[in-house]
Amino acid sequence: MAEPATRDELRPEEAEAVEGWSPPTAQQRRAILRRSQSVAMVGASSNPARASNFVATYLLSSSTDYDVYFVNPRETEIYGRPVYESLADLPTAPDIVDVFRRSEDLPEAADAAIAAGARTFWAQLGLWSPEAVRRCTAAGVEVVMNRCLKIEHARFGGGLNLAGFNTGVITSRRHSRI
Repeated sequence: MAEPATRDELRPEEAEAVEGWSPPTAQQRRAILRRSQSVAMVGASSNPARASNFVATYLLSSSTDYDVYFVNPRETEIYGRPVYESLADLPTAPDIVDVFRRSEDLPEAADAAIAAGARTFWAQLGLWSPEAVRRCTAAGVEVVMNRCLKIEHARFGGGLNLAGFNTGVITSRRHSRI
């Protein structure tokens, strides 16, 4: 079995390496975000310097309508919300499991997402695991790798400018929902 890719080694063409799977297109990712109602963030952190905390802030903001669940055995509360020790402890099956763990942890996180009944396994920027892809696709779970859920949501909702990205688009039109 090959070593997991590191952030510096990850290339988009590696996503093609898993037989029978190709990364979802922009329209497919948009459809995932539109139909989803809940997101479980595995590896969520109360540390404001962590990417997961930044994404949590966005997901809890008025920009999204998701039910957000935090999963991290080392945390008890983030932004006044309970943190669950594992996906198995969630009160409901999440639509999306958004993972903020190392690439080598993704197969185990994929197994937990499958067992929890998730519809989509989403690995954040810089994360790639062919084994996690194989496990999820074999179980009928959609897979998004090396994409930030927050950036994708803001991109499709017209809110990248609110996240500090220069989109080059000047408009006063607000989009209510992706």
